[in-house]
Amino acid sequence: MTINRNKVVIVGAGMVGSSTAFSLVTQGICDEVMIIDINKSKAQGEVMDLCHCVEYLNRNVKVTLGDYTDCGDADIVVITAGAPPKPGQTRIDTLEQSANIVKSIVSPIMESGFSGHFIIVSNPVDMIAHYVYKLSGLPKNQIIGTGTALDSARLKHFIGDLFHVDPRSVQAYTMGEHGDSQMCPWSLVTVGGKRIFDILEDNSEYASVDLEEMIKRVTKVGFEILNVKGSTSYGIASTAAGIIKAILNDENKIIPVSTLLEGEYGENDVFCGVPVILNRSGVKDVVEVHMTKAELAKFKQSADVIRENTMKILEKM
Repeated sequence: MTINRNKVVIVGAGMVGSSTAFSLVTQGICDEVMIIDINKSKAQGEVMDLCHCVEYLNRNVKVTLGDYTDCGDADIVVITAGAPPKPGQTRIDTLEQSANIVKSIVSPIMESGFSGHFIIVSNPVDMIAHYVYKLSGLPKNQIIGTGTALDSARLKHFIGDLFHVDPRSVQAYTMGEHGDSQMCPWSLVTVGGKRIFDILEDNSEYASVDLEEMIKRVTKVGFEILNVKGSTSYGIASTAAGIIKAILNDENKIIPVSTLLEGEYGENDVFCGVPVILNRSGVKDVVEVHMTKAELAKFKQSADVIRENTMKILEKM
């Protein structure tokens, strides 16, 4: 009898990659976590440290050091390596440098015989996910950018904080670019099943609430964290782990990730943050929510920003 074991490879042993590995190990999401980094001694240190925490966990997850030739039997490869933005830069400003790094990663991984799912964390994530899709030649459902999954979690946190409720009781998404142009279809946001517009109307204490200002806060908070601690790691690591868990456990869970649109929302040939159903196949289906005309226009503007910048790297292939 053969017992299948699932394996997740993380490329990049920086704060994001190591935090993702820690999330996978402590939650017992997979059987094996392999870490790859150009700085092998750093990757080895992370592997050793992670191995030493197994004693106090509820599952023995194997943690190993590897290289690209070891990716052939992996179920998922997570790419966290990229160019961090310098002070004053946006995520898009790092596009060309990150694309060069990712190209050096994807080619040898595909040469190993890898045929699983790519989870892209590297920014600007929508453009880089599209680039990985083109480089790998894998089906679109197997290329998943973290997209607006973290942004949506941040938005739910802010809404929950405003109304003093558990953010998990909030139903809300941000959509479009994981960046400055992202938007929220406020007409669909509910708290415990009640529309946010009705909550604001029924309670005079919230008369001064500015929803669009809240979205601006969502777009800026990552840089606020970056400025004070040098990187964002725990939020995005938990996000990546949640996506991986939904895939490996065949959960059919709806998460807003970056995926290739081919007609959905009237958009084509662009990776965008939209709610999708995730299961063992990757992106099983895109959930097309019904937005107002004004919301759809904002979504289109964001998709245009992604498409315009993606072409800059695709044209150089």
